[in-house]
Amino acid sequence: MKLDSTVSAVVTGGASGLGAATARSLAAKGVKVALFDLQKDKGERVAAEIGGVFCEVNVTTDESVDPGFAKARAAHGQERILVNCAGTGNAIKTASRSKEDGSINHFPIDAFNWLIQINLVGTFRCIAKSAAGMLTLDPMDDGERGVIVNTASVAAEDGQMGQAAYSASKGGVVGMTLPIARDLMGEGIRVNTILPGIFDTPLLAGAPQNVRDALSASVPFPKRLGRPEEYAQLALTMIECGYFNGEDVRLDGAIRMAPR
Repeated sequence: MKLDSTVSAVVTGGASGLGAATARSLAAKGVKVALFDLQKDKGERVAAEIGGVFCEVNVTTDESVDPGFAKARAAHGQERILVNCAGTGNAIKTASRSKEDGSINHFPIDAFNWLIQINLVGTFRCIAKSAAGMLTLDPMDDGERGVIVNTASVAAEDGQMGQAAYSASKGGVVGMTLPIARDLMGEGIRVNTILPGIFDTPLLAGAPQNVRDALSASVPFPKRLGRPEEYAQLALTMIECGYFNGEDVRLDGAIRMAPR
């Protein structure tokens, strides 16, 4: 897909981190970008910076997502690009024994479901609604109507201790990529997923320097945290390369996560 001012995009989780970097990269190509996020102040700052529009959206409900798409489309027209970066994480063992009093606890089911609703169901909700909108568009010269890029994680393949819910949510994103690409193949809509490794996002910004150094050292090469701009670079490649479809790609400096 050629990226220019005739194309619009929606980036979920666009107020910071991977989403903000992708929004900036798309805008630098002339694309009209709408940001979905719950971080209103940050989202409005990024939107002002790139000449885009911010939509306060919670991806876990239709009542929030539907007005978000309506606002984005009123400003920029029907999007041809959707990049799903909205997500979160937690770390709780499936079952464990307290070192203090020997009591036994298990992963709270509500906490498990909460993460699935954000990372997996929220991603699919935005995909389904965006794809339905893309179907209203005329195909471009190459027959393409749109492109969707999702964000999973290397935890989808080698999750660590305490990451059962996170790995399940991200594994679900990987697992649904090819079926969705097949669902939409007759309509000219491509679907791909990125599996980031350890990236220098706001989640790690507050970590002590010794922790950041240890994480950097664990990456085979280059021995550093991933940069959000590198995620954006791969996302744009997936969007611009018309033969890129139905793929799940690790972006991780060759790391394979240890059990802990």
